[in-house]
Amino acid sequence: MKHTIRTFVSAGALFAAATAVNATELRLSHQWSEGDVRHQVAKIVADEVAAADVDLEIKIFPTQSLFKAREQYSPLSRGQLDMTVLPLSYAGGQQPVYNLTLMPGLVKNHDHAARLNESPFMEAVEEIMAEDDVMVLVHGYLAGGFAGKDTCITSPDDMQGLQTRAAGKAFEQMLAGAGASIASMASSEIYNAMQTGVLDAANTSSSSFVSYRIYEQVGCYTPAGEYALWFMYQPLLMNKRTFEDLSDEQQQALLDASAKAEAYYLEEAKKEDAESRKVFEEAGVEIADMTAEEFDAWREIAQNTSYQAFVEETPDGQKFLDLALSVE
Repeated sequence: MKHTIRTFVSAGALFAAATAVNATELRLSHQWSEGDVRHQVAKIVADEVAAADVDLEIKIFPTQSLFKAREQYSPLSRGQLDMTVLPLSYAGGQQPVYNLTLMPGLVKNHDHAARLNESPFMEAVEEIMAEDDVMVLVHGYLAGGFAGKDTCITSPDDMQGLQTRAAGKAFEQMLAGAGASIASMASSEIYNAMQTGVLDAANTSSSSFVSYRIYEQVGCYTPAGEYALWFMYQPLLMNKRTFEDLSDEQQQALLDASAKAEAYYLEEAKKEDAESRKVFEEAGVEIADMTAEEFDAWREIAQNTSYQAFVEETPDGQKFLDLALSVE
């Protein structure tokens, strides 16, 4: 009888060990805190996959604890990292076409961004990713706006002669084309630069405007609304071969989880813009919305600065730019 019990226990232990071996663990890296919307997107995917009970676990490494922010694309491409939430323009050095995903005036608002994600433009971008053994699980754009210390900034004329901080090289090119002087710095430095008179204006994301309390230093805020210039594509990516090596059930669980996370991402991105407007209003800051005519005026300047530079520096740049601009 004792021998039978021991045999039963041993068999059970072997079964448990085999199950543990068969379970797959994926590593997901990103640069943000656990309170950030991009972490929540990753967490939805991880939680939904766990709930699907397909022997697949996603372990999330936030706050650059696994890889530095700008050093995630190459490990992902090589299969040293399984998944990441990444501003795709960070990899613009490896694939110059990715710089179009942080280009002024290509995206008007979040609904336009959603259409762009389902367009031939994004299909062309994903073909380039596939060459690097990378695929998209969750599409997502986050938006931003302008803030002026003493003036509202909605049109190119408002930027003339101002010392400003821009979010990205392409935005610096456009704002310089509008007559601004550019001061390059991290978004975390905007507050002190405003406070000490180094900056007259700034351009950054809605969430950064709030988290860095820029509302304490400015007189007017132009939030992302029906029209906005600053949109940054920040998808959840996965190594393509790693995905293909999963079972059919595991792949489907990932795709189902990603669809849920993508819907959440879009709604939360809109909420971040609305929340930033509310925070600035409550702080007594004037709110100025950009009109369609002002948006078109900015895009005209971008055509002669940022867009032109992109086309000159990027193989097939005009083709990709035209694909992006064709999405209404």
